[in-house]
Amino acid sequence: MENRKFQVALGERIKKIRLEKNMSQTLLASQCSIEKANLSRIESGQANPTVLTLLKISAALNVSVAEFFKYEIQEAALQPK
Repeated sequence: MENRKFQVALGERIKKIRLEKNMSQTLLASQCSIEKANLSRIESGQANPTVLTLLKISAALNVSVAEFFKYEIQEAALQPK
């Protein structure tokens, strides 16, 4: 998977989990001590979050960091062999 696609998929996964938890970007960003604009860039795939930022986001969403990468398993299962 190329870098840009990876960032977009990661951001989409974070956004999906956030919406499932009925959280706004403002609330999540506040709980993570990051700017809302930065969270928006992460969710849209325009920013490459650090591991520390992913840890903060996962803690605020009450999920493991591994949850952010589960889409790769699903994508791999759909690839032709």
